[in-house]
Amino acid sequence: MNQLVARSLMRGLINGAKCNRSILCSVTRVELRDEKAAFGRMMSTETALAEKNQKEKSVEEVEKQSKVVFSSYWGIQRPKITREDGSPWPWNCFMPWETYHADTAIDLSKHHVPKTFADKVAYRTVKLLRIPTDIFFQRRYGCRAMMLETVAAVPGMVGGMLLHLRSLRKFEHSGGWVKALLEEAENERMHLMTMVELVRPKWYERLLVLTVQGVFFNAFFVLYVLSPKAAHRVVGYLEEEAIHSYTEFLKDIDSGAIENVPAPAIAIDYWRLPKDATLKDVITVIRADEAHHRDVNHFASDIHFQGKKLNEAPAPIGYH
Repeated sequence: MNQLVARSLMRGLINGAKCNRSILCSVTRVELRDEKAAFGRMMSTETALAEKNQKEKSVEEVEKQSKVVFSSYWGIQRPKITREDGSPWPWNCFMPWETYHADTAIDLSKHHVPKTFADKVAYRTVKLLRIPTDIFFQRRYGCRAMMLETVAAVPGMVGGMLLHLRSLRKFEHSGGWVKALLEEAENERMHLMTMVELVRPKWYERLLVLTVQGVFFNAFFVLYVLSPKAAHRVVGYLEEEAIHSYTEFLKDIDSGAIENVPAPAIAIDYWRLPKDATLKDVITVIRADEAHHRDVNHFASDIHFQGKKLNEAPAPIGYH
């Protein structure tokens, strides 16, 4: 009996030990499986992050390489340009070395008295052109200036182009007049770029610009081919009318009829105006530019009237 009891106890202890071992093994396997899964998730996360970072780096490297290849292949790359205070230069349409202080002390009252028949025709033509302009714009000098500049930028381009072609045909220098006239055209265009910052043209005004520019370009082209001296005289009288229009513009600003708003950023940089410059300052420097263009074109016409060519007289390059 005692032996049976002892064997039963021994069998129970052995079976309990086996059960405990199986339980421990099961628990251990579960823990190992969990740790392995957690480690796998951690590794997969790290791998995904590494792949993402590698992909971003690859994209950046490709972009850098493409930029380097593009700029090095053609050899065209804008240099780093800054203002005097070190801030980046914001304009592509003109550079710092093309800016200037306008000569506002120029005599605005100069007038070429028409003496010859050609002078009188040019003078009367400009006066007739002013009539529809006065009727359409009246005292809306912002819109009037915008329209004026779309026309005023044409003669310099036409004259410069024709002188350029003449220089090529004749195998002779232009005396600097090609550059002088193209400078005038560019200066007038900058007047327009400034005015469109202040005045937003309506659709019918844009249509009017297209019509007037198309007619004026072709008419002036023909006139310059037939008689450069008459063409320059017409431009001289047009500039006199421009001075008058901008003077009236300034009167309306002084009277309060037109608000003296802050000057556009493009005008401040182009004419080197102070940071607190206003519309009055902008119109004042534009009027001074028009006075210089008046002098240049009357001077060019006088050269022709004396029976000489433009390249026989020094061109007023940089004369703003």
